[in-house]
Amino acid sequence: MYSQDPNVFFATKLKRYGEIFKTHILGCPCVMVGSPEAARFVLVSHAHLFKPTYPKSKEKIIGPSALFFHDGDYHNHLRKMVQSSFSPGKIKKLIPYIETIALSVLESWTGHGQLINTFIEMKKFSFDVGILSIFGHLDGSIREKLKHNYAIVDKGYNSLPTKIPGTAYHKAARKRLSQIVSEIICERKEEKRLVVEKEYLLDHLLNFRDGKGQILLTEDQIADNIIGVLFAAQDTTASAITWILKYLQDNPKLLEAVKFIMESLRMASIISFTYREAVVDVEYKGYLIPKGWKVMPLFRNIHHNPEFFPDPQIFDPSRFEAAPKPNTFMPFGNGVHACPGNHLAKLEILILIHHLLTKFRWEVVGSQSGIEYAPFPVPQQGLPARFWKESMSSSSQKDVYY
Repeated sequence: MYSQDPNVFFATKLKRYGEIFKTHILGCPCVMVGSPEAARFVLVSHAHLFKPTYPKSKEKIIGPSALFFHDGDYHNHLRKMVQSSFSPGKIKKLIPYIETIALSVLESWTGHGQLINTFIEMKKFSFDVGILSIFGHLDGSIREKLKHNYAIVDKGYNSLPTKIPGTAYHKAARKRLSQIVSEIICERKEEKRLVVEKEYLLDHLLNFRDGKGQILLTEDQIADNIIGVLFAAQDTTASAITWILKYLQDNPKLLEAVKFIMESLRMASIISFTYREAVVDVEYKGYLIPKGWKVMPLFRNIHHNPEFFPDPQIFDPSRFEAAPKPNTFMPFGNGVHACPGNHLAKLEILILIHHLLTKFRWEVVGSQSGIEYAPFPVPQQGLPARFWKESMSSSSQKDVYY
């Protein structure tokens, strides 16, 4: 947990040094950029001068062929394919199945006054939706094996890299994940679905071909990208939904779900910043960004800048009645490396919130003011809450607009 609010910390730096300043993070020289113009320069207009960069330990755990570790032709072709798999038209068919998952999850929280760690339960929900969107309907035993081994890998991803004896189980679980994906691929091929059906992400990955019709991805590359999508989809979406519940608790009169969700994403700023690395010496407004330096666009501070969002510390969905200024609202990133699954994330959020508001009630237990970072911002202790079913007479009185 931060000892100082990161909004205040970086806002103080920006006020003192301006929209661009240098610092060191984890031993690396970094350039922090805190204006929409500078963020657009790095992520959009001059994106070819900056490459995505992650700690090597993260690449090893997820897999070096995962989409977000790359740029160039490999990234461009793969990103278009992933975007196509998660386009509004494609994910529309998932709606009844996501509804089933959402209702099952919500039902499991009710009764006996049990205390729920909202964030942990939302991670389970996001994982199940991720599995559905990637593979379709899996046998229960295969799905449980995926869950078990992914949970181990997830702990390894969110911990510091060490060589302490006994920590190798993260690597073993990662290897088992690849083996499970290979088993699913073999089964999918045996079903002879590859030519006639391209329903889910796995089918698209298996049919990913170049202009000459040659298959482009190996099974290891497919496994890396599937695991990468699961990582990208789970914690961020779970954190977003947890924050939405927190803001709903604080602001019970919901006027329009979409604007409420947008304001929740702005306030929470799940992705506080992103990492890039200069591939050559770059000049921006007279400042030199040396080759090899990290560059970090500060989404959180742009979202909390009073110039673009007056009284940014106040939760006010009405601010989105007009479209925000360009490059000031980037909850899913921006440019060629923006989240390709953002439509799926929005869909599962809307479905869960719809059923929560119309069929259930809840109360948050304990402190509601603290923030934890693990590594994404989450309400303190995962927002402990109790849930129960709403009576039909009272649920019909809720005003929910989409």
